[in-house]
Amino acid sequence: MARVRAQTVSVAGLLGPGRQGEAPAAPGPVGQARDLAERLPRIVLEARRVAASVAGVHGRRRAGVGENFWQFRPYVPGESAARIDWRRSGRDERLHVRQREWEAAQTVWLWVNLSSSMGFRSSLAMDSKAGRALTLGLGLAGALAEAGERVGLLGAGQTCGGPTALERLAGACALQLRETGADQPDLPPEVPVARAAAIVLVSDFLNPPQTLAARIRALAHQGARGHLALIADPVEESFPFSGQIMLETTDGVARLRIGDASGWGDGYRAALARHRAELAEIAARWGWSLTVHRTDRPASEAALRLLTLMGAPVTSLAGDLRARGSGA
Repeated sequence: MARVRAQTVSVAGLLGPGRQGEAPAAPGPVGQARDLAERLPRIVLEARRVAASVAGVHGRRRAGVGENFWQFRPYVPGESAARIDWRRSGRDERLHVRQREWEAAQTVWLWVNLSSSMGFRSSLAMDSKAGRALTLGLGLAGALAEAGERVGLLGAGQTCGGPTALERLAGACALQLRETGADQPDLPPEVPVARAAAIVLVSDFLNPPQTLAARIRALAHQGARGHLALIADPVEESFPFSGQIMLETTDGVARLRIGDASGWGDGYRAALARHRAELAEIAARWGWSLTVHRTDRPASEAALRLLTLMGAPVTSLAGDLRARGSGA
């Protein structure tokens, strides 16, 4: 009987083995969380690469209050004649209105799940789910801040912007890990947010869908527009096993003996598909998006999709959600 270890990478190992000469991670989940906080600079470096790879994708390019010209649009009957640009309208037989570019910074709240389930990593993955979630979340924050937006950790109450935003959020994550250790929640906090704020939740979303639905509903009722980034290990999606296997956690507390892995895998994959479909339906119900990202793919792929969705008008986003749950 084959034995397959369902490995859970400790938070101390999110970025792989330490450099030669480094002290070993402190024992216990709290010590491991503190060790992760010390290794965050490596994640920040990778997040910087992600932010640089998608630079310029996100922009405010929409009409609003501002001084810079954006575009002309056709005049709509009933509008004030003072809004007509007569010089542009004189070029043809149609009336045109000059629009300015919206310049007010948007507030974007980020939440990254660092609970125990996010420590999983298979040999097929580039990183653990937690490591990839942090890289993606911080990379998004960096790209958004460079585009002039304000970013912050959901529940922290403060936002920041500019070229140092990525490092400041990473520092806030490190402080959180040092103070609370491995006792990290697997659901976003229930906090008030300003109307029209944007929210990005990064997690494996293995919770019962209805528990997540309650949190999304509370945020959507406040006028927030959100995006779910689902992080998945390739083994979690494909279950590439056959024959008799033993699945067990690294601490040996939980074990599952399977006699016919290939047959059992069919039911597992069907259940996973139902779970994903329910998550997609919940997101679409409130006008949110769902992006599925596998840890064997570059983080920049998910970042590009999320930034594109965040910059889309609400009407365009609603159309895009017909293909909800597409991978990245």
